[in-house]
Amino acid sequence: MPIQRRQFVAALGGGIVAGLAGCSGGSGGGQSENVGVQGETLTLTTTTSTHDTGLLNEIHGDFEEMYGVTVDAVAQGTGAALESARNGDSDVVMVHARGLEDEFLRNGYGVNRRDLMFNDFVIVGPENDPAGIQGAGSATKALNAIAESGATFVSRGDNSGTHTKELNLWEVAGTDPGGDWYQETGTGMGEALNIATQQGAYTLSDRGTFISQRSEIDLTILVQGPIEGGPEVLSNPYGIMAVNPGVHEDTNYDLAMAYIGWITSPGAQDAIAGYEMNGEQLFFPEAVSENPDFQQYVPEGWSGDSADG
Repeated sequence: MPIQRRQFVAALGGGIVAGLAGCSGGSGGGQSENVGVQGETLTLTTTTSTHDTGLLNEIHGDFEEMYGVTVDAVAQGTGAALESARNGDSDVVMVHARGLEDEFLRNGYGVNRRDLMFNDFVIVGPENDPAGIQGAGSATKALNAIAESGATFVSRGDNSGTHTKELNLWEVAGTDPGGDWYQETGTGMGEALNIATQQGAYTLSDRGTFISQRSEIDLTILVQGPIEGGPEVLSNPYGIMAVNPGVHEDTNYDLAMAYIGWITSPGAQDAIAGYEMNGEQLFFPEAVSENPDFQQYVPEGWSGDSADG
């Protein structure tokens, strides 16, 4: 029998679930308008980078106070976060692998997708750089140099957004990674960075998690992403979408849509932009724009004419 959503959240425990405290019950500004949702819990499945960087812990208090609710943020790799939502164990999903998001939408599990924010991926490794990739203008050439040198590369191997990007890069590079030099960990980004430090290895990381962990690891950025002038292929956009109540009727759709409206609002977007670690910005908001991209709401390449009748 499928595990029930609240049991699912409780069962993950131990640092995976960021159980964010709800309101204390005191009257707060605007709460009188949200009587219908007060006391409820929103379950958010999200990529590990939003948890490991501390972003959600920093900003969620405003939403919880505004609506008188609790947010249970379950940090998983993107693939696992989407799978939890497919199983009805989530109300809203925040992830960063557009191809997997599009599949989720096309299969009818998600609705009302919005572009949320972005940062980028970077290739990091030991300062002595045994594969000689520092400053490479091509991410795929850098990966081929690592493979040819036999230098250790740590892969998350967890179907996360970062792992999906890494596999796409290897495919474009024309290299099938494998052998003793290629190590899959099945871990989140923070732990993968720790393992790479211990082994003097290379890895692909999102910039936000690397910055947040930099004081605890002995790695350096060797190939930059587009934020610092590196190749555009290392861009890392994040999206958010509600779970389709037509598929899972017990999803908290009203609260999910309130959350999407809040986190894509100018105030929350400013809070995302203002979140820094050691003076460096970790995420860059993109939900508010003078020229909105309407493709954000549907799978890439989708049009009404191509939809099944």
